[in-house]
Amino acid sequence: MAEGGVELNPAIDFLAGTISGIAGLVVGYPFDTVKVRFQDPTMHGKYSSTMNALGTIIKEERFIGLYKGITSPLATTALMNGLVFASYRFLMKIQLDNGNAIPTLTQIALAGAGSGIISSIITTPTELIKIRQQQMLTPSSTRDVAMSIIRTHGIRGMYRGLPVTALRDCGYGAYFWAYEATCRYFTTPTLEAPADEIQLLLREVDGEMRSVPGWAVMMLAGGLAGIAGWMTTFPLDVVKTRMQGHSPDMIPRSSTPLLQNSAESPYKTMCGTIVNSFKTEGVGVFFRGLAPTLIRAIPVNIATFATFEAVVHAVS
Repeated sequence: MAEGGVELNPAIDFLAGTISGIAGLVVGYPFDTVKVRFQDPTMHGKYSSTMNALGTIIKEERFIGLYKGITSPLATTALMNGLVFASYRFLMKIQLDNGNAIPTLTQIALAGAGSGIISSIITTPTELIKIRQQQMLTPSSTRDVAMSIIRTHGIRGMYRGLPVTALRDCGYGAYFWAYEATCRYFTTPTLEAPADEIQLLLREVDGEMRSVPGWAVMMLAGGLAGIAGWMTTFPLDVVKTRMQGHSPDMIPRSSTPLLQNSAESPYKTMCGTIVNSFKTEGVGVFFRGLAPTLIRAIPVNIATFATFEAVVHAVS
């Protein structure tokens, strides 16, 4: 029992978040690989569109090339999703006075942003390894990439890009806000007592009495949540990819004169990455890879939220 009489179910939230994380990862990973390739300055111009990138990667690296680096996310991102959902529910509930209080969308957004910051502790090293593997045109193992980073830069090197990752993951605020707002818009409130255990669960989780949203509503809400989450923080994702894709002392190969004449990596710091990217490629660079990301966001988040709700209802 939490303070104020608010019930917490961290075990259920963690289990559901983990399973839903695996489902979303498998569904959307090919588009994530395409996104990283678009954001890598050394591959600028190699692919003309999302479909061209998918076809080229399959042709040059076989179908398995689309899933290059998936071992690291499978091992940790699934648990990271469990941490996100569990911490989100916890942070949302500690803002409520009691179990019957209705959380506002602002409270939901704050809880979502906080859960993103917490999860960046796991996200940063996971995505660092993933991005390094996705940028390689030749096969590599997760262990080899991780050990190479540790040998060169120590454990601290595994957390390269932590501040920008935490800022990007504040997008979970918009993510959960959009999901809850959509569900509430299409759900009919009721003043009657809950009719079954599922509605009792929703009252406990959301602090309000309402009818259970249908699968169509949950899928729509999941898709909109994914789009909202990425649209609010995508430029930070580009910065993060560039920082994590290059070591602090690595000068990337580029046809851009400013980068060729640079004495050190232009992606050494977050501010340096922003300034150098803007100077050499303009404001459009901060939205490079947005198309495959938005395409990916819809099926991934439909799968994630639908799986999460199904697991919660099944085990509660």
